[in-house]
Amino acid sequence: MSLFVWVMMGIALWHFTVFLPDKFWGGIVGAFLVAIIGAVIAGFILAGFQIIGRHELDISAAFEAIPGAVLAPAASWYYGRHLEDHPRRRRGRRPAKVS
Repeated sequence: MSLFVWVMMGIALWHFTVFLPDKFWGGIVGAFLVAIIGAVIAGFILAGFQIIGRHELDISAAFEAIPGAVLAPAASWYYGRHLEDHPRRRRGRRPAKVS
């Protein structure tokens, strides 16, 4: 059940990405996936590498997902911004020499 809570917290915090410029790696869909994956990984680590069942679940399970749901999209945004600022050079074509 805690896995469901972590995914929902990732989706909830993903909604705030609309206030940022769309420079995420993979666009807004990439930010969605990264927020969910980050929330699940952080929640799993902070829960002691176990998935909490329905009867032992409390509000702290939702707070466990917040660091991953914030840091993972932030990393995706910085990486996407880096790719936009430093585009790849085209291969096979060299500029003509001017004599």
